[in-house]
Amino acid sequence: MDAPIDIKQPPLIRVEKLSRLYGDTVAVNQVSFDLNKGEVLGFLGPNGAGKSTSMQMITGSLAPTAGQITINGFDLIDDPIKAKSCIGYLPENPPVYRELTVDEYLTYCARLHRLSRTELTPALQEAKEHCGLEEVGHRLIGNLSKGFQQRVGIAQAIIHQPPVVILDEPTVGLDPIQIREIRSLIKSLGQNRSVILSTHILPEVQATCDRVQIIRRGELIYNASIDELNQRGKGNHLTVAFTQPPNQQTLEDVDGVKTVTSIDPQRYQIQFEADDFAMFLVEISVQNQWGLFELIPDNTSLEEIFVELTTAETPADVEENAA
Repeated sequence: MDAPIDIKQPPLIRVEKLSRLYGDTVAVNQVSFDLNKGEVLGFLGPNGAGKSTSMQMITGSLAPTAGQITINGFDLIDDPIKAKSCIGYLPENPPVYRELTVDEYLTYCARLHRLSRTELTPALQEAKEHCGLEEVGHRLIGNLSKGFQQRVGIAQAIIHQPPVVILDEPTVGLDPIQIREIRSLIKSLGQNRSVILSTHILPEVQATCDRVQIIRRGELIYNASIDELNQRGKGNHLTVAFTQPPNQQTLEDVDGVKTVTSIDPQRYQIQFEADDFAMFLVEISVQNQWGLFELIPDNTSLEEIFVELTTAETPADVEENAA
């Protein structure tokens, strides 16, 4: 029997060589990426990097100077109505009408998306259920907490069941409990849709996203999965402590050790080469009765990686500084 053919589905979003110029100023320069069904993408960048400009172009709010955007197979320039119908968007400030009830507002949004009368009721119920709004449908939006208003904003973004949802800073101003609830909601959205999460809250990316990309000065400088990012954050240093510590030279002679720095009479920082060095050191310690009681990996946080990537000098920077 022939093996089944693995037909890869096309990406829900395809961005190709996207650029935006304001006079001589390049806000976005040749940005390209794909987003597949079920992915939650964290879109990061410092202020002025071109992140908001990119989001505006992807949602169709701003025309690109050059490049192509395809949403669910529809070209955003050639077929804007069909392309935009595939997008749900939550701006940083939710576009809610405080004087309306939740049901009134979501019904209004559903009609804007041209849902028929037969489609409206089940769509409204599903959006409220998904966002935890079943008990507040009759309440005025203006009387809801900030967290529930964010939920209403997300509900309006998914009321027409779009395959792509774009969220801009969805947890700004929320308390820790509300943040956890919204993060859980974002993860659930990514099960059946593509999600782009634009945020400055770096732990939020690690908690909710499958992939991360970082933009700097209008150019995409980093694009990797969360697993790859976490692997990058794993340093090649260990802090170790022993009840019967060996001398520094003995540790330096252990296979795989590059450098050893003494912290105090019982503690050392070890720079190593091999990926499985920690396990190897445990075995050596047991064999020699060193009494290893502390082993702390020196991991690099997402914040440190972000700062490293967004502040590192490029060849263009060097030339500019030399001039």
